[in-house]
Amino acid sequence: MDKSPEVQLEELTRRGASRRDVLRALAAGGLMSLTGAGLLARTGTAFAQGKPKQGGKIRVATQSASTADTLDPAKGALSTDYVRDNMFYNGLTELDSHLGAKMALAQSVETKDAAVWVVTLRKGVQFHDGKPLTPADVVYSIMRHKDPATASKAKTLADQIKDVKATGPNEVTITLEGANADLPVILATSHFMIIKDGTKDFKTAIGTGPFKVKEFSPGVRTVGVRNENYWKTGLPHLDEIELIGIGDEPSRVNALLSGDVQLINAVTPTSTERIKSTPGFAVLETKTGAYTDLIMRDEGGITGNEDFRRGMKYLLDREQIRRTVFRGYGAIGNDQPIDPTNKYYLAGLPQRAFDPDKAKFYFQKAKLGSAPLQVFASPAADGSVDMAMLLQQVAPQAGLNLQVSRVPADGYWSNHWMKHPLGYGNINARPSADVLFTQFFKSDAPWNEANWKNPKFDQMLLAARGEPDDTKRKKIYGDMQALVHESGGVGIPLFNSSLDAHTAKLQGLGSIPLAGLMGFAFAQYVWLEA
Repeated sequence: MDKSPEVQLEELTRRGASRRDVLRALAAGGLMSLTGAGLLARTGTAFAQGKPKQGGKIRVATQSASTADTLDPAKGALSTDYVRDNMFYNGLTELDSHLGAKMALAQSVETKDAAVWVVTLRKGVQFHDGKPLTPADVVYSIMRHKDPATASKAKTLADQIKDVKATGPNEVTITLEGANADLPVILATSHFMIIKDGTKDFKTAIGTGPFKVKEFSPGVRTVGVRNENYWKTGLPHLDEIELIGIGDEPSRVNALLSGDVQLINAVTPTSTERIKSTPGFAVLETKTGAYTDLIMRDEGGITGNEDFRRGMKYLLDREQIRRTVFRGYGAIGNDQPIDPTNKYYLAGLPQRAFDPDKAKFYFQKAKLGSAPLQVFASPAADGSVDMAMLLQQVAPQAGLNLQVSRVPADGYWSNHWMKHPLGYGNINARPSADVLFTQFFKSDAPWNEANWKNPKFDQMLLAARGEPDDTKRKKIYGDMQALVHESGGVGIPLFNSSLDAHTAKLQGLGSIPLAGLMGFAFAQYVWLEA
């Protein structure tokens, strides 16, 4: 069944624990400045394995393609959309290998109060049709997210932006509704990539990116050819990249091993041994803050009862889930979405252990009764079917009668996700703690999976966002993690790794912990060895 762009929320759209919310830019005197040098990481060529070769073509298979495929960065909702965005467009900033912001189309981004930001544009950048990049393009690209008619997937984030104005021939000033020290990281996400002023037709993509559109057939394939006038010297390396979608993971692996494609994403842990034992192929693990979560929605029934929720969290056997479902990949979670490598991770939060007796205690406190409860799981949410089966096996020890409803991957996100009292989500790493909390835990967030509404949490979110003192900010984020851990409606047993596989001839692939495929930005950095 075809799904509209609005409802086609595929797994990589909503995977969202954050990694490092790094704004490594608080300079003395209260000036926060990001420029083209100094504090920023090296460019992606730092990931190189050898001397890059120029030329060649590759085919890449991701797990998603549909008639809702789009070239509009604002509407991107699938992993292939994000790859396309990174091929054909650039943002003002981009993510480095620690999820910090580094300069892209912006030469510098400066602020004194984290509320008013002055962006100086890089000179000499041209769109694919030869038009120079101007402030008007930036104003149009950002402000269109605020218009409901655009149907931007980033509208929640864009609502923080009060105004964007050209304040010089090469300068744009962004004014926020309230202070947010995360703005440079937010602007690095693919939704905020820069398009030409006035663009409304997205049958093709006229961007400033490393590749130009040769063919775009939604649900079939996308072909990009090298942009000879790309503003990054020496990039990209390849002449052509073709993107296709192969939804079935075993078929994706077979396509790689048969030589039909040279790079695939979303490999399951069970396939890694087969790939690694085949000469000429490799697996790349990217540790991310992604997670598959058990959702307990607050809709007036038992799943909204805090004691019931605590009981369910004590039934999660995290070590067994990591060992059996994810083959040892991933990091143990603690029912809050900030993962252990994040600079704002609350290390002192006591780890919730597997404890059926405690679960039983809380179930009795919640007056659970013996009526059967249904939990909905699907292959669409990584590992959720196996996780649900493990939960069902231990449930009787706590006096819980749990039934597993396994539903197909097709249509899961539009027909089942957030539609049942008990179910599973699959959240991809977000670039910052603020983005993650805003999109998934704020009371009015459209993707508030558990329908969890906590005014105290909402207040802390705003306070953390505008707090320039990093130590104080970390304390607020720690309190927020404790609150979600204690009373939130999601159980997060594990933070997942993202697994890509490729032919050994494909070089230059590195890890950006937003997601696999180098945070979707691999296209300009990879090359083929002869």
